[in-house]
Amino acid sequence: MKHQLTVASRILVAFASGALIAVFFLPAWRIDLFAPQYPEGLTMNIWINGLSGQVDVINGLNHYIGMRPITVSMFPEFKFLPYVVGFFMLLGMIVAVTGNRKFLFAYLVLTGIGGLMAMIDFFLWGKKYGSNLNPDAPIQVPGLTYQPPLLGHKRILNFDAYSFPDVGGWVVIAAGALAFTVWFVEWYKNRKRKNSSNKNTLAAASVILFTFLLSSCSAKPEPFVAGKDNCHFCKMGLTDTRFGAEILTKKGKVFKFDDLHCLIAFNKAGSEKEDNISRTLAIDFNKPNTFVDVKEAFFVTSPELKSPMGSNTAAYSTKAEAEAAVKNQDAEQSNWNQLIGKLSE
Repeated sequence: MKHQLTVASRILVAFASGALIAVFFLPAWRIDLFAPQYPEGLTMNIWINGLSGQVDVINGLNHYIGMRPITVSMFPEFKFLPYVVGFFMLLGMIVAVTGNRKFLFAYLVLTGIGGLMAMIDFFLWGKKYGSNLNPDAPIQVPGLTYQPPLLGHKRILNFDAYSFPDVGGWVVIAAGALAFTVWFVEWYKNRKRKNSSNKNTLAAASVILFTFLLSSCSAKPEPFVAGKDNCHFCKMGLTDTRFGAEILTKKGKVFKFDDLHCLIAFNKAGSEKEDNISRTLAIDFNKPNTFVDVKEAFFVTSPELKSPMGSNTAAYSTKAEAEAAVKNQDAEQSNWNQLIGKLSE
């Protein structure tokens, strides 16, 4: 039949729908908070029917700025979300049994609408929660609200807040991506009438889609804000945007350092596993808040540079700029590996 799914596609749809059971046993979302006084971070995990993590500690901090305590009772969604997930599991199984491609398309449309509604609901809750403050709070900053980030990173006072899917959430995203891939391959096969290449096309589409999903989660470098940002290692305020560096993790976190000495010391201490690091960047001395990969940068060390924490080292994006800097002062040029050895002594 024209709109029938292949057996392989039905099995994949059934697998994607069955995988949704993971959200009953794993948290779907997480919010992480980092500050100088909490270098290890505070975490709140959001499940489809409850909360876990260091919620009590976060509530204790929120009290000082007038925010209400975060409790399960303030989320009526927890009462019906398990039924919503059950509905999508059942609907996916119906698609797998009937094999109707139009049903699969309807399933994807409903999934997209559900995901959009969930994000809108989360945004509206965060806006209300971060704006309706106790006027008698011990700490008050006129005009400032404390809405948590919907997705990604946000600076709130001296806290770095990160909001991302947790394990259960990634399972849901992967299941939806797999169902979409099945629909796309079936549509493409039906359009091109190349039945012999179904399996190869499905594998290629899956690889492309999941590669895109993984790459879209990569963090981007963040400009330094002098007088506001702090060095993640020495906790000093960032004052000179000609120096410094950043580490970007595969989970989207950004660690800022006011000096290359702090960056190297952070790496040497093993504070972040090397497998978790996506990119390590240094600021171009001639272009403040412009970043260059440390493995491609050219470094110049000179007592005349006077960087914040004593490395007295600047990074340049081109060899010509580094050589010009060496000629103009008592300086020494090095690459990244040489600089690590020099600053680790």
